[in-house]
Amino acid sequence: MKVTGFPTSSDIYLEVDGKKVAVVQSYTARSTKTSQTVEAFGEDEPVATIPGQRNHVIELTRLYATDEAIRDGLNFHDLEDFSLVICKPDRKIIYSGCQWSAIGETGALGAMVVEKITIVAAKRIETAA
Repeated sequence: MKVTGFPTSSDIYLEVDGKKVAVVQSYTARSTKTSQTVEAFGEDEPVATIPGQRNHVIELTRLYATDEAIRDGLNFHDLEDFSLVICKPDRKIIYSGCQWSAIGETGALGAMVVEKITIVAAKRIETAA
């Protein structure tokens, strides 16, 4: 998939079993790592750091289920082990093994829209576009 310019909602989407089930208008991603310092007796500063586990939390805003996913009975509350795909001009970022941790929604007649969903991802992969 070749993307030019900045990502649009069609370039940010949720996948389940390789199938696009929803597009996302915007996102905010935060990754943290539980690194620790190693201290030595008599030293004023740590002598090393030990990398810890990574934690990826992404907040998605305005999700729209695809027509096919709606026909298949998609329910955002039932989603488990899905992926978030973000296509950028020079690379693709995939958050896999995702689970949702919070969902806030506002409904409108005739449209299945989730306003905000916070997800936690097991893994972040970055590939060339």
